[in-house]
Amino acid sequence: MESYIQISKINDFLYSPKSLYLHSVYESFNQNAYHETPQKTGKLNHENIEQGKYSTAKRYLQGLAVYSSKHNVGGKIDIYDQKTETLIERKTKIKEIYEGHRFQLYAQMFGLVEVGYKINKLLIHSLEDNKRYEIPLPDVVEIARFESVLEDMRSYNPNDQDPAGYRCDLSIYRHLSY
Repeated sequence: MESYIQISKINDFLYSPKSLYLHSVYESFNQNAYHETPQKTGKLNHENIEQGKYSTAKRYLQGLAVYSSKHNVGGKIDIYDQKTETLIERKTKIKEIYEGHRFQLYAQMFGLVEVGYKINKLLIHSLEDNKRYEIPLPDVVEIARFESVLEDMRSYNPNDQDPAGYRCDLSIYRHLSY
């Protein structure tokens, strides 16, 4: 049986497949060896969700594990507002919405929908400047692109040329890469 793709890795892969590969290699190491300030801040922000500190209101699901059997992806959501049927992904600071951000939300959405939740709205919340960005629900073209990226992730070979290889040189793995 093919192992599932972690939702959090989709954005990494789109940033740089080599970076994702190195992330997978080093994730069992002590994170102090390769995490820098932005990663440490992001981890602290997600710990608040894991501990249910966003809100005590029952309408908010926080840190809920989700899995999409159709797409074979799994992970955790940040926040789902049951009253407004809104899925919210929190990021420390958003300067630009990238495809990987959207695809992480889509994967979370597919996992929620498969177990019966309705999604009316997708949001990315930038914590540092307290801005929210609405992400359109995916159409058939976006879903096809999302599925294509998942297939690329499943068939990735670290020996292949990385089309975004220069990004790995900018990443937290630059000191660790080959």
